[in-house]
Amino acid sequence: MAEKSFKYVILGGGVAAGYAAREFAKQGVQPGELAIISKEAVAPYERPALSKAYLFPEGAARLPGFHVCVGSGGERLLPEWYKEKGIQLILSTEIVKADLPAKTLVSAAGETFKYQILIIATGSTVIRLTDFGVEGADAKNIFYLREIDDADKLLEAIKAKKNGKAVIVGGGYIGLELAAVMKINHFDVTMVYPEPWCMPRLFTPDIAAFYEEYYANKGVKIIKGTVAVGFTSDSNGEVKEVKLKDGRALEADIVVVGVGGRPLTTLFKGQVEEEKGGIKTDAFFKTSVPNVYAVGDLATFPLKLYNELRRVEHVDHARKSAEQAVKAIKASEEGKSVDEYDYLPYFYSRSFDLSWQFYGDNVGDTVLFGDSNPKSPKAKFGSYWIKDGKVVGAFLEGGTAEENQAIAKVAKLQPSVQSLEAVKHEGLSFACKI
Repeated sequence: MAEKSFKYVILGGGVAAGYAAREFAKQGVQPGELAIISKEAVAPYERPALSKAYLFPEGAARLPGFHVCVGSGGERLLPEWYKEKGIQLILSTEIVKADLPAKTLVSAAGETFKYQILIIATGSTVIRLTDFGVEGADAKNIFYLREIDDADKLLEAIKAKKNGKAVIVGGGYIGLELAAVMKINHFDVTMVYPEPWCMPRLFTPDIAAFYEEYYANKGVKIIKGTVAVGFTSDSNGEVKEVKLKDGRALEADIVVVGVGGRPLTTLFKGQVEEEKGGIKTDAFFKTSVPNVYAVGDLATFPLKLYNELRRVEHVDHARKSAEQAVKAIKASEEGKSVDEYDYLPYFYSRSFDLSWQFYGDNVGDTVLFGDSNPKSPKAKFGSYWIKDGKVVGAFLEGGTAEENQAIAKVAKLQPSVQSLEAVKHEGLSFACKI
């Protein structure tokens, strides 16, 4: 097969790829210089929609409605946009070999792609129960959610198993969002997770208590402190029961598993420096290999605000790191410089009528403020994280756009506080006056 050559190649077709392409177009790229190679069959889209509006029974989101960059209020980049800009979208193409010294990528079909500059934007893959040899985990109707194909298969099952029983394995982001969406689809929903409370990587017990009770009031059953150790299936090979470590068995027509992800770095093992499970980069997302950049989930980068190397798995960082890498590439070509990446960690989620945002770092002492009664018609509450006498993190449920901006500002500026009691008493107004 003839090889194809490009000046720039973005490997991966997720959120980061789309935002990088937009930045290349903004900075100026010649037709034929840039290619995006993706194993998915569609142009880059806003992945968060898959666990939310894509699965709604009414008014569901569909492509082309949520192609990048609509998630951040930007222009929607349809496949035609890439064509107009002379950017080649190479879809349904899985790269199985990367030779960084030779600047070559090889696809499963045997195609060879050469590049001068590579941006690795392969993101993460889901952790599967089959990876751990969980008995029966290969049964039909056990789903994971990462790509649009996954969401389409889950949608088919939702229609086929109408008003059935769903078991959600995992109490993190995907677990909470999928439990809500399955309930909205009129399923009988049970969540199972081993931790003592949901979203333990971010939530305090106080914050988690609100969401757990809110979900319970919506009819979602929650089983904590145990894990799924096996599945039984019927004569069609479809899952019918989830076996728990504590001996219980749960009936299930659909199982959705959300137990985390792992960065897709396998192609580059031994060729590039790694740290903290990702590919190590500098503040411009340059890796240890010249002309190779890594962005999004798999980049371990210097988080300037906290003076440490971190990996951040979130759509906001995927967008911003991609833009930073392209700016750095273009600046170096022109002999110019760009500012170092100065990122404020940001996470958010929406489910049912709830919407929360978090900024900063969740370390130190915490204070809870506001109305955190799950039965309140419009609960609004938050939390500050205080370390060494300074506010380093802030969380808010039910905030307005202005209030969310205020908590972001507090997390960035890290103001000093006199006492935890004083901040608790002031609550949200502490952030709004900064």
